Amino acid sequence: MPHSTATRLKRVAGTLGTALLALAAHAETIHDIAPITQEVHASAMQPDWYRKGVFMEIYVRGYQDSKGDGQGDLKGLTQRLDYLQSLGVTGLWLMPIYPSADHDHGYAVTHYRDVDPDYGTLADFDAFLAAAHRHGMGVILDYVPNHSSAQHPLFQASDMGVDSPYRDWYVWEADKPTGWKGFHGDPWHAGRQGYYYGVFNERMPDFNFRNPKVLDFHLDNLKFWLNRGVDGFRIDAAGVLVENSKLEWENQPENHQVLHQFRALLDRYDNRYMVAEAPSAAAEFAAADSAGSAFAFGLQKQIVASANFGRALPGMLEYLAKEPVARMGTFLANHDSFAGHRLYAEFGGDEPRYKQAITTLLTLPGIPFLYYGEEIGLGGSDPVKYDDQRQRGPMSWDASPSAGFTTAAHPFRPYVSNHAGHNVATEEGQPDSLLHAYRALIHLRTAHAALSVGAFTLLSGEDEPVLAFTRQADGETLLVAINYSDRARRWTLPKSLTGHAWQRIYPATRDEGAAAKKVIGLKPFESAVYSAIPVAP
Repeated sequence: MPHSTATRLKRVAGTLGTALLALAAHAETIHDIAPITQEVHASAMQPDWYRKGVFMEIYVRGYQDSKGDGQGDLKGLTQRLDYLQSLGVTGLWLMPIYPSADHDHGYAVTHYRDVDPDYGTLADFDAFLAAAHRHGMGVILDYVPNHSSAQHPLFQASDMGVDSPYRDWYVWEADKPTGWKGFHGDPWHAGRQGYYYGVFNERMPDFNFRNPKVLDFHLDNLKFWLNRGVDGFRIDAAGVLVENSKLEWENQPENHQVLHQFRALLDRYDNRYMVAEAPSAAAEFAAADSAGSAFAFGLQKQIVASANFGRALPGMLEYLAKEPVARMGTFLANHDSFAGHRLYAEFGGDEPRYKQAITTLLTLPGIPFLYYGEEIGLGGSDPVKYDDQRQRGPMSWDASPSAGFTTAAHPFRPYVSNHAGHNVATEEGQPDSLLHAYRALIHLRTAHAALSVGAFTLLSGEDEPVLAFTRQADGETLLVAINYSDRARRWTLPKSLTGHAWQRIYPATRDEGAAAKKVIGLKPFESAVYSAIPVAP
């Protein structure tokens, strides 16, 4: 090789190396990947606060606009804490609030230690968190460890080439692997040199959790928010953190090891809660040697189907019998369409069946999560670019053209289709509204430890129109009977319960007085909760 050519190649290599080092230094200094020291402060919440209350999942962009730009923000959410408190909510799950490349859902994170400018500032977050705590609400953040945005500086550094010091922070192969299939097709995508793994799409590359530095990075991110007083995390895509082969890329044993270290970190702080999203293996991720809690995927569809079909379906009863529901996050709908559509759509606007489903959710074991607006029957938003956006429309506060959401001429997404009749202001004035039903049930649950943390005993059988069960805690026994049918039904108490007198405590509008009962009569789509009163021998 000519001397001049070799010299030029060395110069180019040296320049590239310098560029890589400069990029790495940029990531270090600008993007806050420095280690975080744990700071321990007194918790704002009581022990087991998350087990004894009810959460509301909130898409901040869709909740309340305070700036007049058509997008919800943290100051707007803070303004609505009185409403959430009146509803009885004691926990808030915020969908991702970090800067993101998608400028929408937030799951393509570009900075894990800051707030999206659309939502405000870190100071706005701190003010919101303090206000939430004053209202008796814990706050958990949606945390996204599986992947970042392709625009994240760490991935940009990783994509510079095989010599990048950040190359192994993500999953790379020199040659494209074949035979793989992720959630939306081939998960291997072309980079500058080689192919990177992104199980969702090319815009969200997966981190490499086989690299200890990646785990440390995420633990430090969690510390950053825990030190600010955050009460825990919802862990996104927990089932796909580590992949072992084209057939073993979901629910691998290594995922539990990662989550157990997350959980161990939270345990070094007081009264923190973590819940994992792992739709195809919920019970495994709810185990103590994993996340400790996980969403009860599958149960939500069984509850909705039972209410729609008019009987307690076998799948629901089997789930309650086999899964560790008491330690799981229960729900009826969330921000993802694969989990189910907005409840108003699931029930076709049939509010009696809708109410039976929420009665089921809020009297069963588990840690209930509501999705913002479901308490008023918030509908879908159209038109949208993809289906999940339909789930994430502006909240309806009143019947005005702007729904009380913004002063801007246009919101970030069209108002939901039914906002004129299904909004907070209208339903406050309707005693039989969904809003009043939610409020009554939430307050009932939080007032009775038997409903929130009590033991569960199923009394009814499969395909019966009445779902009946008891909840017991602290010497209190409650009997719950839910008639899914559009006909009046009579349910016979088992002999084990006929020795008590029973006082109806829900709904409060029908006072039957305390009496020994052998049969409970229920009107169409009626539910009842009774409290056992000891009878002197």
